[in-house]
Parts: sequence; C-alpha cells; structure tokens
Amino acid sequence: MLSTWQEIEEKCLNCTRCRLCEKRHNVVFGVGNKDARILFIGEGPGEQEDLQGEPFVGRAGQLLDKMLYAVDLDRHQNVYITNIVKCRPPMNRDPQEDEQDCCIGYLREQTRLIRPKIIVTLGRIAGMKLIKPDLRITREHGAFIERKGIWMMPMLHPAALLRNPSQMEGAFNDFLILREKIKEICPDVYDR
Repeated sequence: MLSTWQEIEEKCLNCTRCRLCEKRHNVVFGVGNKDARILFIGEGPGEQEDLQGEPFVGRAGQLLDKMLYAVDLDRHQNVYITNIVKCRPPMNRDPQEDEQDCCIGYLREQTRLIRPKIIVTLGRIAGMKLIKPDLRITREHGAFIERKGIWMMPMLHPAALLRNPSQMEGAFNDFLILREKIKEICPDVYDR
C-alpha cells in the first residue's frame, strides 16, 4: 500500500504493467479536489484525454462539465474525476478485463485516500466493474446502492449521450438525484 497521493501518482505515471502503456502519450491519473466527497469514475481516457493528460476534456468532458455545473459541482472545486484504466485503449475501444485488473490498484489507492461518500460510475464498463458485473446501464442508471458506507450510482457515459441525445433528459435527471443525495449525506460539498 502506498501512503501518499504523490507516491501513487508517481508510480502510476511510470506504469508499464499492461500493453496500454505502449502507445500512450500521457497517463491520465485524475483531476479535481483530492479531498472531494464525490468521486466520478469513467472507463478510460479517449484521444483528447491521452493528449492532454486529464480525464474528460473532449466533447464528452465538456458535456460532463455542463451537467456538473447545472447542479453546482465543479471538476476543480468539489469533485474528483478519474478512470478505471489510466491509459487510452486503442481506437477508444472498451478496456479489456486484464487491462482493468492491472490498473484497478491505482483506483483503489485513489479511493482510499479521497474517502468519498458518493461514487458515480460513468458508463457501462465502470458500472459493471465497480457496482455489479451484470449491470444494465440503460435500466439502472440513476439508482443508488450503498456499499460499506459509500453510496454508489451508475450514470450514462457522456459520450453515449452525444451519440444518443434522446437519453439526455434521463441523464440530467440522474444529476438532480445526485444533488439531492449530496444534500442528504454530505451537504458540506457545496461549501467548497
């Protein structure tokens, strides 16, 4: 177990545990408030994320930022955003199980240090890995479950919303549900 944020990040930035390291431009470790009570977890970086070294900075990230803003959240102030895998899968394909397994330790350490009250998974892959293997994202998004004192909610991935705008209303409703849960269990999030 690594003891500091700096140790975890340094080890991750130099990681060569799986084949995803071979073509990466940047390791995409995460962004946000390291004391956040809300942790957003996607599946893996895309092209823009790989180039810039920050999660959710492309079109999907712009949409995520708008939805966060609509419920008084901000990627730099009161949430932390990361992914299961820290390097871009080729052609933005889903990260494979062995790649997820190589990277999950970094996510566990990030989670241990952040100690979130709420974890939001973005997309099917993250939801299946972290909430339950048979998650049906189109049916179960927006529903909270509690596990070991942490509230977890799967949400539709912003990239999926860009491909299927008809799901936008339901996704925005998930953010409203999230805001109410924040007010219920960790209202100090809005003081940050």
